[in-house]
Amino acid sequence: MNNFIFQNPTKIIFGKGTISSLSAEISPSKKILVTFGGGSIKSNGVYDQVVKALNKYSYIEFWGIEANPDISTLRKAIEIGKRENCNYILAVGGGSVIDGSKLIAAGIPYNGDAWDIVMKRDWTDKESLPLASVLTLPATGSEMNSGAVISNRQEKEKFAFYSKYPVFSILDPETTFSLPKHQIACGLADTFIHVIEQYLTTPNQSPLMDRWAEGILQTILEISPKALNEIKNYDAMSTFMLSATMALNGFVSMGVTQDWATHMIGHEITALLGITHGHTLAIVLPGTMWILKDEKGDKILQYGKRVLGIEGREREKTIMEIIDKTEMFFNSLGLKTKLSENGGDVSIIDEIEKRFKERDVKYGENRSVNSEIARKILERVL
Repeated sequence: MNNFIFQNPTKIIFGKGTISSLSAEISPSKKILVTFGGGSIKSNGVYDQVVKALNKYSYIEFWGIEANPDISTLRKAIEIGKRENCNYILAVGGGSVIDGSKLIAAGIPYNGDAWDIVMKRDWTDKESLPLASVLTLPATGSEMNSGAVISNRQEKEKFAFYSKYPVFSILDPETTFSLPKHQIACGLADTFIHVIEQYLTTPNQSPLMDRWAEGILQTILEISPKALNEIKNYDAMSTFMLSATMALNGFVSMGVTQDWATHMIGHEITALLGITHGHTLAIVLPGTMWILKDEKGDKILQYGKRVLGIEGREREKTIMEIIDKTEMFFNSLGLKTKLSENGGDVSIIDEIEKRFKERDVKYGENRSVNSEIARKILERVL
């Protein structure tokens, strides 16, 4: 196991009816900028609960943070926050709203343009405003980590940046009861692959982290049918919501190497085609597993045996069976897993290869995924 430092300061408030606890967690002296996505929270009762909890607070509402939050939208929120002297951010929504709000929290006290923060020019997170969240869509884990991914649609770009952790996050599973089926499917895939990116690397690094990761993977496989088809099944949605949080809050990555090549390729597909993030990961992962089977093979076989119950005598044939069964899981969620089925073609592969080459990037636990390997991965799933 590698050396590591672990600290996660986010307080999680979990369960039905917990949105009311907002009034006990934020100082009444704060001027709050409350950020939202679309208007669905007005029809499912979440908005009314938030407003009731904040009835004694001074706050400004900002609506319209889209999926894969765009820098142009976030600049507008930052301008309002500066003008109104807001000193606290409350994000109400899914991972995109929380991601965008992290940049808003960083951008309000920042003197330059917020895109410079994403590109890490002359910025540290020391001045970021405190941020809290009310989660309504499990997927990204943004409610309990410091990461965010921001898009620049004008330039067809999408990049990650890191800021402060949320002070606290409220997770009420009942907020998921009105979610569209496709969003749940993408959230389940996102959760699953977040764990895979931290797990499917090199064996024998940490038995504890392996078992923890395998437990989350098995849980997602087990509860996915109910989470997808029994939308008001409180126990299933509770497990889904907590699994998504635990998948990317740092717990399963302590002391082990990580991959993230699938994510980096997926970000480019989203930027170019507008496909939901979790869906892009379901497209890319089978290709990543196959093209990197020589370096990941031992861990793929461990994953197949412990999580999927697949064992075989022929190494390559067994690996292929494991990859096929993983892809079948994504298909069972209703996700098409070929690039060509989702509007992609060779020109998309050409562009992603070009971008990786220009940036001279190398992803994966062994830094082996360069522009050439990324192309092979995408050709595999075309």
